[in-house]
Amino acid sequence: MDLTAQSEQAILYERIERDGMVWAEITLNRPDKGNALTMVMLTRLGELATEVAADREVRAVLMRARGRFFCTGGDIKAWGTMDPHEMARHWILPGIDVFQRIAALPQPVIAVISGHVFGGGLELAMAADLRVALRSAKFGVPEVSLGMLPGWNGTRRLAEMIGVTRARHMALLGLPITAEQALDWGLVTALAEDGETLEQQAEAWREKLCANAPAAMGLVKGLLETMHADLRHHHASAVAEAAGTEDCREGVRAFVEKRPPVFRNR
Repeated sequence: MDLTAQSEQAILYERIERDGMVWAEITLNRPDKGNALTMVMLTRLGELATEVAADREVRAVLMRARGRFFCTGGDIKAWGTMDPHEMARHWILPGIDVFQRIAALPQPVIAVISGHVFGGGLELAMAADLRVALRSAKFGVPEVSLGMLPGWNGTRRLAEMIGVTRARHMALLGLPITAEQALDWGLVTALAEDGETLEQQAEAWREKLCANAPAAMGLVKGLLETMHADLRHHHASAVAEAAGTEDCREGVRAFVEKRPPVFRNR
């Protein structure tokens, strides 16, 4: 299977028109791997962001996922063997660029979180404008347990959304929080009891967004985006430094070998 076919299979795209309104749906379709992101998937997401941004008829975007997880983050097999330079140049900076392009879309983006979301998956969800989740979902940034850190601008976005104190709690402990906590902290703005009500909430938001003035919404998004400083190279440098530690190599080995890591602070 060539890379194009792989990307189109792992990332599904549908442009929908109904009742005179047009919207796009992007679905992560790698459920057997927890929808873990590969470079092929990131590239496809970037291509779709470019396509959607240029489509003036599309009024909103819904990001979904199939399976038990919304997304478990970056596939460790994709980055676990990279050296620090490769990690920064060929994994972190491209990922930051893709997520930034999603965040900068003129159309509002809804993340429909139908399962647990961790690490880079949470970073992807945070690139959306609105997030609705199942009450059973859990949220986390567990990278420190691998000797790594959220590298796709996730640490900064998390602090901007829920505050520095709560971001410290999540990023330093590396422990998941419940959907109730995520709602209370502002990481999501609505919860649903089951799949049916999740779809109803996402559909209600989608209908309202499609009815609003697209130019005005795009301008609002542009104003809000000015709050973000461009720190992508700082993030890449920090991740490269982490990737160069013995602790990170031990964290990756322990994950693959399904055992607790033994960190030695070097």
